[in-house]
Amino acid sequence: MTSALPSLTTIGFDADDTLWQNEQFFRMTEEHFAELLADHGEAEQLKSRLLEAEKRNLGTYGFGIKGFTLSMIETAIEVTEGQVPASVIEKILAAGREMLSHPIETLPHVHDTLEALAGRYRLVLITKGDLFDQERKLAQSGLGDFFNAVEIVSDKSRPTYERIFSSHGDGPARSMMIGNSLKSDVVPAIEAGSWGVYIPHDLTWAYEHVDEPTAAARFRKLQHLGELSKLLKNLD
Repeated sequence: MTSALPSLTTIGFDADDTLWQNEQFFRMTEEHFAELLADHGEAEQLKSRLLEAEKRNLGTYGFGIKGFTLSMIETAIEVTEGQVPASVIEKILAAGREMLSHPIETLPHVHDTLEALAGRYRLVLITKGDLFDQERKLAQSGLGDFFNAVEIVSDKSRPTYERIFSSHGDGPARSMMIGNSLKSDVVPAIEAGSWGVYIPHDLTWAYEHVDEPTAAARFRKLQHLGELSKLLKNLD
């Protein structure tokens, strides 16, 4: 005799590039950064140096636009051997400010899906990054009322999901996490005992790339958020 799976009561959602566009603004700014420093290296080389700086600085600055901007400045200083003009630093800072004020564009199926699930499940927004910026994006998105709780965390790991789904739900076993990052949203949620639903985005930061956990019983992959209701029906 096999025991039935525990019923799902809580659903966590990633924010950036799951509910609204985000990575495209980093890519656009990255291109601008490479143009500003074109005299000091090929575009791909400059982007690679920037990525190295971002990874190196995560423990100090965390995730988000402010850390990205500081990493751009640091890379500019490195590749110019300390000779970067003040005018270039000024343009990098301006690019960072522009990112922080960019209008929020929600992704397809987001509003309808959240509206359909609100009241049926406990919905929790679980996002990492700068507190001020994430709060701004949530407010501008108009999605805040759909969520029973919002957690803005410094990073996402197995303990993160164990804590959140125990605090805001009935534990990881009765919870599901949905996001575009295998590394941050899916794999650690599955490790915590939750369902992990991967919804790929056309643009995903290189730091977030890991292999799909296809052997995991609680791993699912959808093409877009509009397929979630069907998945939930099949799990019931």
